[in-house]
Amino acid sequence: MSDSPMPSPPFPAPDNNVLRLIVGSAVESVRNGEASVEEAILHATVHGWYEGHVQGEDECPGCDFRGELPKNTKRG
Repeated sequence: MSDSPMPSPPFPAPDNNVLRLIVGSAVESVRNGEASVEEAILHATVHGWYEGHVQGEDECPGCDFRGELPKNTKRG
């Protein structure tokens, strides 16, 4: 096990408002027949990951992930 800092995962914080909107939209699209469960999961996953990427860039300009290590730093 390494003592080096690890980046946060590429998904937004659980209390992120955009994530809440993405998940709510996915649930509603299944309920009203616009999408299958599989389509809604795929849509929410892709858009949730992207929102995490955006949040990571906001928290760490110059990083290629959410965290304090700059780009091209050895990560362990």
